[in-house]
Order: sequence, then structure tokens, then C-alpha cells
Amino acid sequence: MNPLSSCFLYGIVDLGYVTVDDVAKVTAQLVQGGVDILQLRAKEHSKLEIVRCAQAMLPLTKAGGIPLIINDYPDLLREVDAEGCHVGQEDFSVAEARDLAGRICIVGRSTHSTEQARAAQNERADYIGFGPLFPTATKPSAKEIGLSEIRTLHEQVQLPIFVIGGVKLRNLGEIIRAGGRRMCMVSDLLLANDVAKQTAEAKRRVAEESG
Repeated sequence: MNPLSSCFLYGIVDLGYVTVDDVAKVTAQLVQGGVDILQLRAKEHSKLEIVRCAQAMLPLTKAGGIPLIINDYPDLLREVDAEGCHVGQEDFSVAEARDLAGRICIVGRSTHSTEQARAAQNERADYIGFGPLFPTATKPSAKEIGLSEIRTLHEQVQLPIFVIGGVKLRNLGEIIRAGGRRMCMVSDLLLANDVAKQTAEAKRRVAEESG
């Protein structure tokens, strides 16, 4: 399984963009493209549907050595063999998420400021998402935070930091020049005509420009 330290491209199978019936197909394309870590995000869907989707994804992610992260519902890790869960600022604490999961697992935390990122580190989160950097259709009501804090954040927080929110192939260079190292991409991968090709290009660009 990919250790978090080697994960630089974070993909999300978001049921706002992907139908339940297409979850396995899209997962296979993301895995083929070389995504390093993958999350299942299923807002407005039942836990039963989330479990079914996770079970469809797991044979593909495990074969690829890719950690699967369940968004919002740490308790579902008692039912599915995913590697971790992800919680937001208004959700559970990291400790509560671990208790709900009932086993050792990865716990990620969404953060929207340097202060929140430092707090997540103090909570012993395994990684953080930091954003949204730019306006994003995934969370249209969220206020963009821009690029100015990224470099300082990496100086103050030693966790893996995945920047998120409007991250696209066309602005990867700008984000990397601002200090970003790890990218979370959603719509730019999921809505591509060729998901695997777009994912492979994103991974190449992240490796090339950050190296």
C-alpha cells in the first residue's frame, strides 16, 4: 500500500460527478492513470449506497496499492476494509473518528487556514486537505483562500498537505511555484474525456514541476 509520504496526487470519486453505476469504471481509470490515494465522497447518499460503492472500489484500489479513504463516515470503516476516513471542520475530532472507525486507520482533516492546519497536526491527523484555493463547483459556498499561505503552511506543519479546491492542470505550475507539493484534483479528472490520460498527465506534471 502506498505510504502517505509517497502520495502526491489525491483523487476523489465524487458522486456529485460520478453515478453509482460508474463508480467502478471511473475508479479503474483513476488507478490506471496513476493516482496515489483515492477518496470516496458521497454527499446526500445513504450509508448503504456508500458501502456498496466502497466495496466496488476496493478490489481495484487494493490491487493498485492505493489507500481508499471514506469521506464523512468513520463508522463505515467497521463495515468496509478501506484504509482511512476524512473529516471536515464541523465533523468529528480526529480522536472521535478513530474511535468510530474501531481500528487503526488513516484519518485526514479538512483545513481552511494555517491555524486550523496547526490544530489538525496537534490532533494527530495523518494528513490534511488545505483549501479551497480557488472557487470550486464541488463546494460553491466555500470561500477561496488563495495561494499566499501555502509556503508558510509547509514551514509550520509537518503533515502531508494536499491542496484542494479548483486545482486543475492549467494552474498546477502556479500552485507549485506558491509552495504546493501535493495536489487533490476532482472535477478536472472526473470530467475529462479520458480520465486515465488526464490523471497520468496530472501525475507527470506534479512530479516534473515539483522536482
